[in-house]
Amino acid sequence: MSKNNLPQGLYYNKDYSWLKLDGDVATLGVVGPAAERVQEFVFIKLPKTGQSIKAGDTYASVEAVKWSGHLSSPVSGEVVEVNEELFDEPSTINQDPYGEGWIAKIKMSNKKELENLAGTDEAEKWYGDK
Repeated sequence: MSKNNLPQGLYYNKDYSWLKLDGDVATLGVVGPAAERVQEFVFIKLPKTGQSIKAGDTYASVEAVKWSGHLSSPVSGEVVEVNEELFDEPSTINQDPYGEGWIAKIKMSNKKELENLAGTDEAEKWYGDK
């Protein structure tokens, strides 16, 4: 873990999403520093299984008590699974952003898009002082 609690071995985008790769399936979620900042998510709009998403498209919308926003997908592909449990317990994202708080799994259509994402060290610079 880095000083901002960013796990090694994941990919990150500037929109506070992390990506864990398993073959050609990418698991997506919210980075810990963002989850800590909003303190408690109270609502999430999940993508639909089978939905096609392009890199940069919104894959989830989240709300906290005094904040709401959209998460843009770091990669393109088809949503193959969503974490339905977040619908009833969105605060799981705050409690375990890299584990039980994952949001969606996408079967990637273009692995080259990973080249546009950051590793832990670069992401550290992005999220460091925000």
